[in-house]
Amino acid sequence: MEHNYALITPSYRGDLERCRMLCETVDRFMSGLSTHYILVEGRDVAMFKVLEGPRRIIVDERDILPRWLVNIPDPTNWGERRLWISPFTLPLRGWHVQQLRRIAIARHVPEETLVYCDSDVAFVRPFDCSTFHHDGAIRLFHRPMSERKLSGDHPVWSVNAAKVLGITPPHVSARDYIATLIAWDRRTVLDMCAQIETVQGSHWVAAIGKKRKFSECMIYGRYVDDSLGGEGHFLDTNDFCKVYWNGPKLDEHDLRDFVGDLKEHQVAVGLQSFIGLDIGMVRKIIFDFAT
Repeated sequence: MEHNYALITPSYRGDLERCRMLCETVDRFMSGLSTHYILVEGRDVAMFKVLEGPRRIIVDERDILPRWLVNIPDPTNWGERRLWISPFTLPLRGWHVQQLRRIAIARHVPEETLVYCDSDVAFVRPFDCSTFHHDGAIRLFHRPMSERKLSGDHPVWSVNAAKVLGITPPHVSARDYIATLIAWDRRTVLDMCAQIETVQGSHWVAAIGKKRKFSECMIYGRYVDDSLGGEGHFLDTNDFCKVYWNGPKLDEHDLRDFVGDLKEHQVAVGLQSFIGLDIGMVRKIIFDFAT
């Protein structure tokens, strides 16, 4: 059975150059892809249009999210950041709304498999999208929650996912589903949203946005495992993208070591934009490694 694949990348103006590098490496290394959708807020659409092409579309969040979720300048920091407000949710930040975009896009694209990749990721090895399927099932990435320190937000995200899905009693899952370069089944996403709306009696965005501590990956993973019993999915613990989430700022030597020490199954690297790496240095090292 042939599958069609969409690559989904939420982004924002601060990540434009990183997103440009992602696009260049996707075009070079990623095969089996139908369309790449980049999801941004309305004021960033014109800026990101330079990345658009025959198989790459810039999507305005206003076309996929409810009209009652309004984007305004954040008055707490002189409008330098944005705030999303509505009568039905708590005030949300950009990272919250990027997660909502990832879910919302499922209703607006024809591809049946949604591959999610952050805009601060770069491919360095060939990768074919068919890797996400095996014997008709789609891959569900997970790692044992025991590998996470049960502190911080992971347990809260897991419990809140259970609550919004109506899983009783709500508890911390044995699995953590959070990663980049992962795949979801589009129909499963739509069914997940329908279950949330049935359980909560409100639009799924309103239901999720009533709490500020949520993870879209946790919600999807828990829906598949707890509500569907894993139906249509197979589990895999290989992280295709090696990510530097936080820690000391890397110098050029450190970054070369990080990129050069990929495991056999890893095809991309993710370098969180907030760690302050010079994009010129990152680009040089990525393309040196990829040649």
